[in-house]
Amino acid sequence: MSGHSKWHNIKLRKGKQDLQRGKIFTKLAREIIVAAKEGGGNPDSNLALRMAVQKARENSMPADNIKRAIQRGTGEIEGASYEEIIYEGYGPAGVAILVSTLTDNRNRTVAELRNIFSKNGGNLGEMGCVAWMFDAKGMVQVPADKSDEETVMMTTMDAGAEDIKVEDDIIEVLSSVEDLGKVRDALTEAGIPFTAAELTRIPQTTIRVEDIKEASRIIRLMDALEDNDDVQQAYANFDIPDEILQEAAG
Repeated sequence: MSGHSKWHNIKLRKGKQDLQRGKIFTKLAREIIVAAKEGGGNPDSNLALRMAVQKARENSMPADNIKRAIQRGTGEIEGASYEEIIYEGYGPAGVAILVSTLTDNRNRTVAELRNIFSKNGGNLGEMGCVAWMFDAKGMVQVPADKSDEETVMMTTMDAGAEDIKVEDDIIEVLSSVEDLGKVRDALTEAGIPFTAAELTRIPQTTIRVEDIKEASRIIRLMDALEDNDDVQQAYANFDIPDEILQEAAG
């Protein structure tokens, strides 16, 4: 499990999620809108929409909110039009950062992201500067107290699981983007609960960061990025030792 994943899990365990519920709903609604716009409003035939709707339900998003978001995406009701834009840059210690956004105003978004990078010891780069360092994958996370590595592996192997990693209390299943839905369905059919099932970006190589000041600056930058309304996800290739990561994330 990459240092970035460890950092994210530490935040979840400590209950220090970067978003308040209102912001979570805003981001989830945008994801549903874009998925419905691109693939239609039927979750049964639109995998991206099905995943977005399920994620919204897992976060207790009201059914009416989900319905309205789908209708905005299909054009049944009026609303802002969002586009997905990937931004790339570097953080402290030369860490590569990939930022996935859904925005209705790209000029506003790029200005805000440039400011966030600048204030936190990084810089926004040109398109293509770091994207090649990350592989798109499907990821499902299973609580280790709800199953075990062997059972999860046997359940998901035929569904397309490519790799299974265990870190503390999380069993992480990686797959191709195309097989994410199959892996998720296999776990559901087996009655194995999971806490996340989503698309992610996995760094091909990582940068080891052992200085606490540099680690803290990286975490502040990642927090600031993910706190921005237009940012859906921010990925990075840092690898910070557990004890330093715990302190930096605290």
